[in-house]
Amino acid sequence: MKSAVETLNPTRVRLTVEVPFEELKPSLDAAYKKINQQVTVPGFRKGKIPARVIDQRFGRGAVLEEAVNDALPKFYTDAVNEGELNPLGQPEVDITELKDNELLAFTAEVDIRPAIEIPDYSGIEVTVDSVEVSDEDIDKAVEQLRDRFATTSAVERAATEGDIVVVDLEAKVEGEVLEDGVATGVNYTIGSGELLEGIDEAVTGLEAGGSATFTSELKGGSAKGKEAEVTVKVSEVKARELPELDDDFAQLASEFDTFEELRGDTRRRLEQSKKFDQATQAQEKVLDALLELVEVPIPEKLLEDEIQTRKHNLEHHQLGQMGLTLDAYLEMQEKTAEEFEAELKEQAEKGIRTQFVLDELVNKEKLSVGQEELTEHLMRRAQSSGMSPDQFAQAVVEGGQVPMLVGEVARGKALAVVVEAAKVVDDKGETVDLEDDDEADEADEAAETGETVEAAAEEPAAEAEKAEEAEEADKGGEKAEG
Repeated sequence: MKSAVETLNPTRVRLTVEVPFEELKPSLDAAYKKINQQVTVPGFRKGKIPARVIDQRFGRGAVLEEAVNDALPKFYTDAVNEGELNPLGQPEVDITELKDNELLAFTAEVDIRPAIEIPDYSGIEVTVDSVEVSDEDIDKAVEQLRDRFATTSAVERAATEGDIVVVDLEAKVEGEVLEDGVATGVNYTIGSGELLEGIDEAVTGLEAGGSATFTSELKGGSAKGKEAEVTVKVSEVKARELPELDDDFAQLASEFDTFEELRGDTRRRLEQSKKFDQATQAQEKVLDALLELVEVPIPEKLLEDEIQTRKHNLEHHQLGQMGLTLDAYLEMQEKTAEEFEAELKEQAEKGIRTQFVLDELVNKEKLSVGQEELTEHLMRRAQSSGMSPDQFAQAVVEGGQVPMLVGEVARGKALAVVVEAAKVVDDKGETVDLEDDDEADEADEAAETGETVEAAAEEPAAEAEKAEEAEEADKGGEKAEG
């Protein structure tokens, strides 16, 4: 077999392949055997029809077509390996010449991973937020904890901000009560902004038994977007009572005996959280700086597939689970369809560029993934998916996704190598040491699952279908009659 590679652009090549006819013999034999099992000819037992009879009755062309379709995947794969290519997706195969007993020639155009040069990244320097925990931060956190232990009791007075009122609601549009515009026994915290615009002003100052009417634009339901006249009746006013911030509260809300111990632990937790955020921010900024250093051409078909897959996942999985349409989501986000498409394209491009660059770094730094690392990563992924480790592992193996997980871990390690080589300073000019930092380790782990660095260690959405595409590519000649 002879093969040649023609570069069409940095991400696409054309393979030209010539195969001596004798190399088709195993596939020709298989074609005759297959046809033998599918047809019957009077005077011959099934499976015992001579090849010359098959040629006479069904045509030599049918046999050749079957043989070529069977042989093309192997010849294509051999040509790819000979050219040392990294193909992406299915090839477009065209039979250019088929001479019986002489020659098979075909071309195959396919997208490839672009050749990427990773420059010296040791000079990367990024600035992150400093880790500061103020008394106000602690007060806010303690107040949130205190709020969780608040109690309520009915009061005989006018409602004020922060009170909980039990209300009945009735909405009318153009004088008609809406079928879905009546609600009773609704608990509402004044000032929370969780119900209709204008309700806070309407119920403030009302006692139990009082009522008021106000107008508001409906945010949902059959009359969404329309102005409605809403009548609200207060059946009960409840005051929220917060516990005193003392040692008794510390014992009630935590494992500590004193309130000062509780505040001290709150400070420690806030510092840990901010250090984690700092490490995550460092990763994100280092990744962005690295991507700016590297020119990464993107295959058009891969980008198109990635955009469509991301859009499909958003529409049919994420939004579908929330009961939202794409139009409703865009309205909530105050985005036009054009803005959404532009953002989606930008995210898809970054995801693909990130994967290509980190994969090249894995090769350059000769990084490998050990069984223990893969197991730890699998455990984290199982936890985030809500599945048991055994269930998740079984799903991964059955879905042929083990290489994808290995890639995630390897890319996470590649990113960690770059972060370690970079200079990270905070907004005060102080050097941030992420080495041997528990929060940095956690951030590294999160990066491996794609949780904190967008697409940094995660297969682009279209890549999740790559295994299927590769399988199809192995059948690359099934439509060789074209």
